[in-house]
Amino acid sequence: MDKKIFSSNRKARYNYEILEELEAGIVLSGYEVKSVRQSNVSLVDSVVRFSNGEAFGENMFIAPYEQISTHIADYDAKRKRKILMHKFEISKMCAKVKERGLTVIPLEMYVGDKGKIKLLIGLAKGKKTYDKRELIKKKDIAREMARGY
Repeated sequence: MDKKIFSSNRKARYNYEILEELEAGIVLSGYEVKSVRQSNVSLVDSVVRFSNGEAFGENMFIAPYEQISTHIADYDAKRKRKILMHKFEISKMCAKVKERGLTVIPLEMYVGDKGKIKLLIGLAKGKKTYDKRELIKKKDIAREMARGY
């Protein structure tokens, strides 16, 4: 079965080297779920932070749901949202972030099994500028080889 992807953070794969991926749940309110199901979500510049043994997604933009946006005057589209992970997963990720200076970023938001909205998060290491240039050069060479030049 093909999973329905609501949002993908393509810039993350360009700016970071993804070392490890993990599927996690996310706590959303009812109108946020409806908005996500209409793909009114952006994961660009979002990050996962850890505090008090919990994980929170920061800077994830979820647009207000159109049908009830007039009723919600104080809606914050970029509020902190709790990420649902097992305690050992949180402690493992938190230790790697503190130890090696890595970061955890959301990569995709999609429908998992049983219709739940899931978040694919990745443990990432920032790429240097020369790494990015090298990647672009390799893609250009592969594209030219495919064309037959």
